[in-house]
Amino acid sequence: MKKIGSEIKPTEVFLRREDYQKNLYRKITAIKEKITLGGGKEAIKKQHEKGKLTARERIEKLIDQKSKFFELNSLAAFGMYEEFGGAPSSGTIYGIGKIHGRDCVIVANDATVKAGAWFPITAKKNLRAQEIAMENCLPIIYLVDSAGVFLPLQEEIFPDKEHFGRIFRNNAVMSAMGIPQISAIMGPCVAGGAYLPIMSDEALIVEGEGSVFLAGAHLVKAAIGEEIDNENLGGARVQSNISGVTDYIVKNDEECLSQIRNIVQKFGDTPKAGFNRLEPVMPLYPPKEIYGILPEDTIKPYDTYELLARIVDNSEIDEYKAGYGKTLITAYARIDGWAVGIVANQRNIVKTETGEMQIGGVIYSDSADKAARFIMNCNQKKIPLVFLQDVTGFMVGSKAEHGGIIKDGAKMVNAVANSVVPKITIIVGNSFGAGNYAMCGKAYDPRFIFAYPSAKIAVMGGQQASSVLLDIKIKQMQKTGKEFSEQQKEKLLKEIIDSYEEKSNPVYAAARLWIDEIISPEHTREYISMAINSANNNYNIPKFNVGVIQT
Repeated sequence: MKKIGSEIKPTEVFLRREDYQKNLYRKITAIKEKITLGGGKEAIKKQHEKGKLTARERIEKLIDQKSKFFELNSLAAFGMYEEFGGAPSSGTIYGIGKIHGRDCVIVANDATVKAGAWFPITAKKNLRAQEIAMENCLPIIYLVDSAGVFLPLQEEIFPDKEHFGRIFRNNAVMSAMGIPQISAIMGPCVAGGAYLPIMSDEALIVEGEGSVFLAGAHLVKAAIGEEIDNENLGGARVQSNISGVTDYIVKNDEECLSQIRNIVQKFGDTPKAGFNRLEPVMPLYPPKEIYGILPEDTIKPYDTYELLARIVDNSEIDEYKAGYGKTLITAYARIDGWAVGIVANQRNIVKTETGEMQIGGVIYSDSADKAARFIMNCNQKKIPLVFLQDVTGFMVGSKAEHGGIIKDGAKMVNAVANSVVPKITIIVGNSFGAGNYAMCGKAYDPRFIFAYPSAKIAVMGGQQASSVLLDIKIKQMQKTGKEFSEQQKEKLLKEIIDSYEEKSNPVYAAARLWIDEIISPEHTREYISMAINSANNNYNIPKFNVGVIQT
């Protein structure tokens, strides 16, 4: 093991970077705090007047006292559906919490947001919650309180493969996998949405508030002329004592949550994947110093070893091929006691043995080859992989092409795609182009993918993209016989850059579920540990078969 990192003095540059990064996170925190109000204080008040808890209050009472709820996709739908008044957190809250010490995925409809109606992104978010439960063999608890599909957007949520119906398909698949599913009907549960709780293993219903039916009273009257109220149609006593659809009647939210805890308490133990863990050791340097290590401008270099020294246990790594392919760091280490294989982009300019200078954050042929071999080793040894992305892409140019950059890049992408051990991705800074793929972007099935507030996710950097787009616009105008003045060019360039920067921002990505959560850099260890601990619940790791990799 070798020690990495060094003590950092609070220089002017460090303090300026720290202030900049902390301010980015403060802005994210302010957005999240607003989102926690759901439909607003008035809507919360109405929920309480009915004797009901809010979605977040329900989760807080359901999980173990003094334990942490790791909320995921909290920024879903941010800035979307504004023409309908918005949908904070997409009207659904989910994450991982402990119930009697057992990790569970908990999904709760937020009835303060459009009565818990499902927007297109709500369905995608629920599918992601189920995906996490399936990949990690975690029990899943649904706290149902929803008016059903948001009808003005029904065509974007109903018929396709990854739409609403996929949720019920997943219910059936999870049941076959032996993953426990418990549903609590704590409000309305209508039409197709009624299948979710009833396809769970056990269903509870709150008397007086919970109801479940394929068609509500108004639709029943319109369809067959029968006059009946919702309670007598599909209320708690009807569905528990007459139809037998639900399994438990409870008086209120508190009793319902207590009953769920009682059920979970009696679950038997399940085998673990057996990832190696020792007693955790804190890094030698404070994790909060990461704020001052990362530059304000993601183009500027920094030493990734200093970042790692504030994440890994005892600031120690076993580096694989340390002198080869230096723009990627590949190393074995421990994070919160868990053995991990780390693949991290080195953002410093590095010097090769032949004296060649290589640009930091760029993947060269040698670094791609090294990473592919390291990923295969981790799969062979059953060691989870942690990717720390700050990548501008693969090297380009005649020298790189003649050296086989495409072939070596394909090796790395192949190894990442076929990897069977859990992969956890943190987007630290840039995540551009094919570099996003090679470093295990969302398309490559990381178990969890997080981002720092400084992250940028795009097909290329803003400056490069804006120059290309501006050139295209100018040529289009020239074909019509028009010319741009320098002032018009500057204005158009600014508009392009502003639009590009907005869409490469992590908040934009988080709203669309391209990442699972924007996290504070100083909590990196905690999130990686949570991810591996969750993944450890799935003992069924398939045999590693890398496919075709040319040597």
